[in-house]
Amino acid sequence: MNGLLRVAIALTVVVVAPARAEQAAHAKHAGVAPVCLDQTERWAAEKTGRVINLAAAMHAAKKRMPGTVVRARLCHGKNGLLYVLTVLARDGKVARLSVDAAKGTIVGQR
Repeated sequence: MNGLLRVAIALTVVVVAPARAEQAAHAKHAGVAPVCLDQTERWAAEKTGRVINLAAAMHAAKKRMPGTVVRARLCHGKNGLLYVLTVLARDGKVARLSVDAAKGTIVGQR
């Protein structure tokens, strides 16, 4: 990746991340769905080491519920970032698992 592209990505994260944090705070108080990061923001968070990578989160989810991850998002939660994974279990049931993005532990299941 050339230097100019790296600078553009870094600027995008610096400019967009505070706005997302503000949206997350607003969403929390308004009682609406959590604000999730886009792919570039997720990549930057993984690159800086703030969060585990998506593969590790999926591995943790599959330990809890064997099946196929059909959707994965990195979102702002009450206690920081978390991966919200939608899993289609082998028995056909669908569940949503929340994985703490910093620790890699399952913190919720619906």
